[in-house]
Amino acid sequence: MRLVVARCQVDYAGRLTAHLPLATRVIMVKADGSVLIHADGGSYKPLNWMSPPCTLREGTADDGVVEWTVAATKSDDTLRIRLEEVLHDSAHELGVDPGLQKDGVEKHLQELLAEHTATLGAGMSLVRREYMTAIGPVDLLCKDADGASVAVEIKRRGEIDGVEQLTRYLELMNRDPLLAPVRGVFAAQEIKPQARTLATDRGIECVLLDYDALRGIEDPSLRLF
Repeated sequence: MRLVVARCQVDYAGRLTAHLPLATRVIMVKADGSVLIHADGGSYKPLNWMSPPCTLREGTADDGVVEWTVAATKSDDTLRIRLEEVLHDSAHELGVDPGLQKDGVEKHLQELLAEHTATLGAGMSLVRREYMTAIGPVDLLCKDADGASVAVEIKRRGEIDGVEQLTRYLELMNRDPLLAPVRGVFAAQEIKPQARTLATDRGIECVLLDYDALRGIEDPSLRLF
């Protein structure tokens, strides 16, 4: 990961336009190619970003100021970052992340869905849990009734970052000729409207989960108490 702290101006152009006036910000360039611009506030959400696949070109504007151009591979979207002053620039090798450790409910949801994959659709069958990709494990890898691969990401509360996470998994998995084509299912107890809109735009199916109903189909003979 590359971390740059700089006084910068950022302009996004494409399906929408957005402008960030000159200010000091943190720019993150991740190993997967994504570029994110953060301020010292706003919790975990970046002010603007470009998701992979994309390319980053470092150049100089006509007035001599360093300018980065981040271009999306599958669209005409561009992110231009004008770096008026670079305060810090470093690169760090983070290695393979072991993935998010699920809380009790999410972990249990994953276990229940692994045992009852038909909840996700008729004819759905489990291939394996925690299918590892280069950027972490997808919760479930399944096959649908037609034998096609399905990647399932499970959340207690479905938000945009969960859809982005599944999008990255799908991008990598669809490069594997033994798996492709792989479609995605975003499963959660609650799915925010913005997350549902983004998922639909990316061809990802959303499934609402009823935790209590899923618990009700557990085999009580398997319990110790």
